[in-house]
Amino acid sequence: MNVAKTVETKTTGTKSRKKRNLWLKIIGGIVGVLVLFMGIVFVVNAISNGVEKKKIEPYGQYVHVDGKKMNTYIQGDGEQTIVLLPGQGTPSPVLDFKLLIDELSPDYKVVAIEPFGYGLSDETEKDRTTENIIGEIHEAVQQLGIDRYVLMGHSITGLYAVSYVNTYPDEVLAFVGIDSSVPNQPGMDVKLPLKSMQFLQDSGLMRLLKKVSGDPYESLAFDEHTKEQMDLISNQVGSNRSLLDELRHLGSNFKNAEHLTYPHDLPVLLFVQSNNEHNEQWIPLHEQQVKQSAQGKMIPMEGSHYLHHTKFKEIAEEFKNYMKQIQ
Repeated sequence: MNVAKTVETKTTGTKSRKKRNLWLKIIGGIVGVLVLFMGIVFVVNAISNGVEKKKIEPYGQYVHVDGKKMNTYIQGDGEQTIVLLPGQGTPSPVLDFKLLIDELSPDYKVVAIEPFGYGLSDETEKDRTTENIIGEIHEAVQQLGIDRYVLMGHSITGLYAVSYVNTYPDEVLAFVGIDSSVPNQPGMDVKLPLKSMQFLQDSGLMRLLKKVSGDPYESLAFDEHTKEQMDLISNQVGSNRSLLDELRHLGSNFKNAEHLTYPHDLPVLLFVQSNNEHNEQWIPLHEQQVKQSAQGKMIPMEGSHYLHHTKFKEIAEEFKNYMKQIQ
């Protein structure tokens, strides 16, 4: 028996065990720190949600739809009415549209609607299909006693509006899209990481990410109070079950509408982002859409997807001119 070799083997084995134990301690320490970190983030988020909820100031008025409360906001008393609808996931549609509402309300009655899951409205367990969404919005409009109006909206409203105006053709005077979606736009069948989005919100990581990423409204014309309220509501609404279910139905909602068009006699005005780097067909798709209308018009604007944050004065002015032309 080679004693030297046996001793060497034992020594090597002892060193390996020590290294393994050291790595296990390091990994265990890292895991422990991560667990502690996540625990702190979760607790801070839960406490903050409770505190912030009390700081949110109510605005608008509720209407009762399907046994739930839907928040609406009315500004201005003009003869013509604009029903204003948000883009997908906009935390507080009323406040998000504030700059545009202020520009339109001296001449029009502007009615901003917060669908279920948005702003101060209740959530709902009903599937977020186009049919359900437009039915609920229409019920809210009826509850407010409005029977003739211009339908105006941002982003995803372009998808819902095609179904809406074909379902209620005798009510809508015109459709105005603010960088609005087109039913046949490509890439809308992508599977979204909904569970990850829910985890980020529930864990408090989304709040942390927002905190370190800075103020998204910093360079915009919103007053500080409005910015604060939008941030408070965003933390409350986040990825609630209604908004997540709307994302879950996104692909099927687009698929079901891909062959829908606006009625030929419906005036259609589209404000479109001219510098969309993610979709080279963005302008051609909207050009094709306005051709569906005998009084269709497209106005390209350079800016972000939220054109109404920076181009609210131009949008209001162009809209007023357009309405004079079609009357």
